[in-house]
Amino acid sequence: MGLFDKFFKPKKTAAKTPAEPRTRASAPAPKTAKELATEKGEPYVAIISMDIDPANLHQGSFELDWNDKFITNLTRAGYQMKSDEEENVIVDRWFQNVCRHVVLETWEQEEAMNPQRFTKSVNLGGGFTEVS
Repeated sequence: MGLFDKFFKPKKTAAKTPAEPRTRASAPAPKTAKELATEKGEPYVAIISMDIDPANLHQGSFELDWNDKFITNLTRAGYQMKSDEEENVIVDRWFQNVCRHVVLETWEQEEAMNPQRFTKSVNLGGGFTEVS
């Protein structure tokens, strides 16, 4: 056995026992938008789902999700009518108000584009017309 063999010869090792399989630490689930807003102290509301009755397309429903800060803001804005009112009643009142404003805005835009609503012309004769 030479000098180099002494240093570079593989050493005998004890029999290896099978190692326990390593388990990966599962990463925490990403936070939802609601959780992030709640942590920041911001109001949160979102439409989770929308259903429409296939037999009557004029009927449908929305499922909403919200946090406590959103309810606090609605209460401060006057949407809570009774002290013991449930949150879903307060949110429903707010959502109906939002829908009402959308309908009114759409109606106003349609009316603004109707030229017969604003103009009335009367032929005065002699090449003159009164427009009001």
